[in-house]
Amino acid sequence: MDLDIVSLSRLQFAATALYHFLFVPLTIGLSIVLAIMETVYVMTGRVIWRDMTKFWGTLFGINFAMGVATGIVMEFQFGMNWSYYSHYVGDVFGAPLAIEGLMAFFLEATFVGLFFFGWDKLSKVGHLITTWAVALGSNLSALWILIANGWMQNPVGAALNPDTMRMEVTDFAAVLTNPVAQAKFVHTVSAGYVTAAIFVLGVSAWYVLKGRHLAIAKRSMTVAASFGLAAALSVVVLGDESGYLSTEHQKMKLAAIEGMWDTQNAPADFTLIGFPDQEARENHFAIHIPWVMGLIGTRSLDTSIPGIIELVERAEGRISNGLKAYDALQKIRENGGMKNITPELRSAFEENGGDLGYALLLRRYVDDPRQATPEQIRQAAQDTVPQVWPLFWSFRVMVAIGLFMILLTGVFFVLSARRALDRHRWLLKVAVWSIPLPWIAAEAGWIVAEFGRQPWVIEGVLPTAVAVSNLGITTLLISLGGFILIYTVLLIVEMKLMLKAIRKGPLVEHAPDEGVNVRANQPSAPTETVELA
Repeated sequence: MDLDIVSLSRLQFAATALYHFLFVPLTIGLSIVLAIMETVYVMTGRVIWRDMTKFWGTLFGINFAMGVATGIVMEFQFGMNWSYYSHYVGDVFGAPLAIEGLMAFFLEATFVGLFFFGWDKLSKVGHLITTWAVALGSNLSALWILIANGWMQNPVGAALNPDTMRMEVTDFAAVLTNPVAQAKFVHTVSAGYVTAAIFVLGVSAWYVLKGRHLAIAKRSMTVAASFGLAAALSVVVLGDESGYLSTEHQKMKLAAIEGMWDTQNAPADFTLIGFPDQEARENHFAIHIPWVMGLIGTRSLDTSIPGIIELVERAEGRISNGLKAYDALQKIRENGGMKNITPELRSAFEENGGDLGYALLLRRYVDDPRQATPEQIRQAAQDTVPQVWPLFWSFRVMVAIGLFMILLTGVFFVLSARRALDRHRWLLKVAVWSIPLPWIAAEAGWIVAEFGRQPWVIEGVLPTAVAVSNLGITTLLISLGGFILIYTVLLIVEMKLMLKAIRKGPLVEHAPDEGVNVRANQPSAPTETVELA
């Protein structure tokens, strides 16, 4: 990657987003787990479930605080690093973010305080409502953020106003019901549920291996296995929906994920594994599974999927159409706006306006896209291809971990039903060592979603190279280094606080007969060492 303004701005936002997304899935998932546990407490009156809610709530609180600290910075980056982006689409993109702050975050932040300090001040039902309000706020926060992000992937319900040179909302309902946004929301929150389930399962398995807090650990494992299995299955189903929508709205992303250089006749094969070579436009040592990609991408056996080479050719045609829209736009501005133009000029802009963003790809090579040479147009069309190998492998890592999560939670679900959670010590160790896997899958999924959109910051509307602020290289390097340093410190602090709370264990208030083992808080027979570090 060249050290230019665009690359450094992208790297800085990617770094902060990936750090922030280390905290988000656990917050989303644990909020629901807490609500489930406290619901059981209110329904049964058994104090052990309150102890469980308090313990996992402590870990939720640590993670929530770090998520807030790392998330606020990202919104400021839109103005600092992406000023033209903020100017061009701020009226559309800013609305869901504002609603997220006013509706979801305030709801979550208000009730999270009541959750921690209201145990002795609220009734059982009152505190349960508080816990569910926290869970609702966490998930609503994800909804509005992903509506904004989904619009970046599929910009519906908005149009460019040539008079102001800003995108404006034309149909807010279309923005809200954007199919890409809805698919991303359910897929992302389901991944968060899996993350929380594996976290609870792994930590509880560690307690069982140590012979500590067995009553709480085994009940927590039961909740985690049941909740996690349902969530892991839903992630696969909802991920399939995202793949199907990519065929319609982000064909280049899908082709890059598959390393699909040539158009695949129906039904398309799925490349199980291979080594993409972008220069040679081929995959080395590829293993294909017949028909699968056709079923995933088109849900049919008679629809072809366009490859990268064909899509580049289409992009070249759209650049040519975009140049007509760009020329009409410049003439509209010279004539003082839309009110003073001829019907022919209006028609030229409206007919080709959907491809205006493709003409802006030429701004990387020439100030006035109308002066671009045929060679520059061909190069701009080539720029619509993202780097293939990061997408190809990130997707496969994500899918492999997702399938393993189904297997792991399914096994522990069966063991829970048979009351044999502690029968196989090697499985408990697998659960402990599996704790990082959902985070790896989530980060890989985020790379697929965002890296696969390049070279666009708004798909088909605004190229990334046009959206950045005019900052100096030194400024960006200093701020990037500062963010990485601060966020790394915050991550270390989070890990230390979480490990300290886990090693300390829950504060037990339940009666001995409510537990699986009267001596649940004492070490049992000699155990093998599994370090949680």
